[in-house]
Amino acid sequence: MWTSALPKSTRIAPFAKDFPKWSSARARPSEQVLKITSKLVEREERVLVTRITPEHARVLKKKFKRAVHHELARCVTIEKTHAEKRSGTIVVACAGTSDLPIAEEAAVTAEIMGNRVERISDIGVAGVHRLFGRLETIQAANVVIVVAGMEGALPSVVAGLVSKPVIAVPTSIGYGASFGGLAALLGMLNSCSSGVTVVNIDNGFGAGYAASQINELAQHRK
Repeated sequence: MWTSALPKSTRIAPFAKDFPKWSSARARPSEQVLKITSKLVEREERVLVTRITPEHARVLKKKFKRAVHHELARCVTIEKTHAEKRSGTIVVACAGTSDLPIAEEAAVTAEIMGNRVERISDIGVAGVHRLFGRLETIQAANVVIVVAGMEGALPSVVAGLVSKPVIAVPTSIGYGASFGGLAALLGMLNSCSSGVTVVNIDNGFGAGYAASQINELAQHRK
């Protein structure tokens, strides 16, 4: 008989203690998600559960009064206390509205970790003039997360216009030759713009977490 997976809090080093604890619900039955989440809530102030289904959300909201279902991001957050917001902003920008679920996952992750997040959508290279209308906001951020599918060109464009770290998130949006986001991933990895870091396909959580760590470092330098 398989034993239950250990909750993430038992596998996170002490230096990560100030960040909320996280669990992925992907491919897990609702009872297992509930059990893991219950253990995390017992010892943590803030918990994030990603890649949930509507059934996961129903079970968690029934159990925890503080549970908030972020439908677009496919996340549930449970906060006993709200994190004090850091100074500085993280911008989460996406190329098109089809990229919004991954962008919102990044935004929700960054917010529960105590960051101010500015959301900017629909500024892809097919309508790049819209990007320049929001350039002042983007350049003022400490970190910029850029989410794009198709050929994945947007992070390179943004990185050429800002002096801050850019975290590129390829999405699985696109037609046949996009190979489920592989074309965007390779395009971002081959970016000629400096300061671009790339996470895995559809990994909005990873981008939001990394951006939060960078923003925290930026705060300590002030």
